[in-house]
Amino acid sequence: MVDGSDTNTIDVTNVVKSYRSGLGEVRALRGLTCQIPRGKLSFIVGPSGSGKSSLLYLLGGLDQPDSGEIAVFGRRLSSLSKRERDEFRRRQVGFIFQNFNLLGNLSAVDNVLVPFLPQGISAKLRQEAVDLLTQVGLGNRLDHRPNQLSGGEQQRVAIARALLKRPLLVLGDEPTGELDSNSGAEIYRHLRELRDAQGSTVVVVTHDRSHIQPGDFVLTIRDGGLEVGNG
Repeated sequence: MVDGSDTNTIDVTNVVKSYRSGLGEVRALRGLTCQIPRGKLSFIVGPSGSGKSSLLYLLGGLDQPDSGEIAVFGRRLSSLSKRERDEFRRRQVGFIFQNFNLLGNLSAVDNVLVPFLPQGISAKLRQEAVDLLTQVGLGNRLDHRPNQLSGGEQQRVAIARALLKRPLLVLGDEPTGELDSNSGAEIYRHLRELRDAQGSTVVVVTHDRSHIQPGDFVLTIRDGGLEVGNG
């Protein structure tokens, strides 16, 4: 479904998002307007508390703005029903969170396969999960549960889970925050390969600018809005 916005960009128009806290209301985004190009590895950077993660959750349909509009490649998220938003997240978005969101009673392989449980797991899909885990350095940890893995290893399981979906949009919140520099570089290599092989758009919130390369798109947010001179 295309609603008339640009199908080659993610369009964020005058988005406001506030949250309740013990101190009252915190305005995370203050009328943010920006565009994120399709098919790029894009980085959202800025100081802590600037609204980076809030924007990421809105892009993935995990949250909704108080006002304003978000259109993902021509699809206005506000026009979707709850069922359609759930389907959008399940089929088209791969999330990589800071807190991993792994299930403690499942092995690494089965955690990667969780998004596919409703449709059944084929032998081919299970092998793809094994291959992905091997590529991110966990070939000898396939049967390990989360409590048997280090923080960095758990993050790599979460990344493999997102990549296995072959999503249109990959959203990462500090995806290499628990990894050493070499492992982090390896993860970004896989993210770039996914983008190149499938035309996926990868959007990453990060404090670490060391993985940004020429040709990547960088969006700098400060105090809930686009930093002056950005882009």
